[in-house]
Amino acid sequence: MAQHKLSLEVPDTLNTCIFRVIDTSIYSDLVPLECGKLQITPPGFTESYTVEFDPGFIENITLCDLGVQTTNCDTYNNDFPDGVYVLRYSVAPNETVYVEYNHLRITKALNLMNNLLCCLDVPDCAPQGKIKETLKEIHILDAMLKAAKAQVEYCQKPNHGTNILAYVNDRLKKLTGIAGCGCVNC
Repeated sequence: MAQHKLSLEVPDTLNTCIFRVIDTSIYSDLVPLECGKLQITPPGFTESYTVEFDPGFIENITLCDLGVQTTNCDTYNNDFPDGVYVLRYSVAPNETVYVEYNHLRITKALNLMNNLLCCLDVPDCAPQGKIKETLKEIHILDAMLKAAKAQVEYCQKPNHGTNILAYVNDRLKKLTGIAGCGCVNC
């Protein structure tokens, strides 16, 4: 039986005010294709925000596009928070032809980690002492970010993934202070 195979990809980005979504669906030429809708429920929200796109879209969505930010959209874009987003993409008939995902946004955590790595005085040879220990912890925290995403996106345990993300953010903030970096974008 001919049918559409709907699929989305939500890559991790470092841009805090953009939510990038890519339509990776395989569409059948034998079935009508109408009414593409992407519904996004941000963390802490109970209602979803709907945007409509043509099939094959690659979109950089802002909070203005969702209608969450309603002022200064032509001059400033607010940041999307990190956390669990529920995405539902559908085509007609939208009640039965859809795909739904949990996505863990970790942009703030990734930026915090990169800022920490920038401010460390890492030598161009094997690090020693405190730098070596900090780099080991950053490596562990990076692996924990991957574990948090896996818990949310594959294991369907959003609360557990969110708790891991909160721990990683706390540790990164502490490491940033210990390293004397100041807390950039905390």
